Amino acid sequence: MTVVMVEDLDPNSADAGVPAHFGDPMREQRLLETSVGLVDRSNRDVIAVPGEERSSWLHTLTTQHLSHLSRGQASELLVLSPNGHVEHHAFVTEDGETAWLDTEPGAGAGLLRYLEMMRFFTKVEPRDASGELAVLSLVGPGAADLVPGLPEPRVGAVPGPKFTAGSVPPEPTSLYPVRDFEGGLARRVPLGIDLLVPRAEKTAVIEKLGVARAGLWAYEAVRVAARTPRLNWETDHRTIPPEAGLLAAGVHLDKGCYRGQETVARVHHLGRPPRRLVLLHLDGVASDHPPAQGTPVELDGRAVGFVGTAVRHHELGMIALAVLKRNVADDARLTVGESAAAVDPG
Repeated sequence: MTVVMVEDLDPNSADAGVPAHFGDPMREQRLLETSVGLVDRSNRDVIAVPGEERSSWLHTLTTQHLSHLSRGQASELLVLSPNGHVEHHAFVTEDGETAWLDTEPGAGAGLLRYLEMMRFFTKVEPRDASGELAVLSLVGPGAADLVPGLPEPRVGAVPGPKFTAGSVPPEPTSLYPVRDFEGGLARRVPLGIDLLVPRAEKTAVIEKLGVARAGLWAYEAVRVAARTPRLNWETDHRTIPPEAGLLAAGVHLDKGCYRGQETVARVHHLGRPPRRLVLLHLDGVASDHPPAQGTPVELDGRAVGFVGTAVRHHELGMIALAVLKRNVADDARLTVGESAAAVDPG
């Protein structure tokens, strides 16, 4: 089997350390969309938060309603700046003794610094656990057959701007079922099932599952087609949650105070966010040279947004998630570099 690592293709990639593909990225994409494949995402950073006050503490610090998160449950959370800009995103998975936070490669150190700074006298002991647990993902319609006993994940609808206090249930807006798995945890999410397994047992777990492998390129193509944003790809220093499609899964709009809440509430109640997440179709882009993250999206020579993640999809061709100004029409004639770009209205 030919294994091509991400760093072999881009030495500066934040995704270094995991396979980009196993010789045929297009076949691997089809596998993830029609059957099931195993993707190594063990470059994700992991933070452990044990301690009897962990749920209430995370509830007060983040955008999510976590005060009653219990064993067998997981969700998503954000940490915002005082002005409401997205600083951190993580999945939080509860095993009854510890809340495990997994986040983007390289983002764990900053998140851990923030958590340590906010400990005060709270009974929690956050630590870097990246050397303890590794993240693997089973992606595709067959994933649930490999890890039975996990109900469908749930992401609630974003309430309208005139919702009344108490109308949003006092529970996480995204609720992902969790069960024990091979000394670790299995978490069912919209794209499949994430496995948080002991890092020392990662190879043994992969061999025991015996599932066809797919690289990160295939996973990213599936993610982009599903319009699922990623921190530091579909976000920049100015991003507020609704601009990047992070509101439904990561923000509870009717809970107690957290840093940045005023901005979130003001934008939701008084007007639409200044930017929005869209799927772009790109024409004339070479398959081996997709536009880099941050490449400007232009209208009549004027920048109106930026490219987040651009990928070659096996059916859709070259596509990209992008963040555009709210007033850019769906039928606008956009450009990315020398290539034409069109918003997918779906």
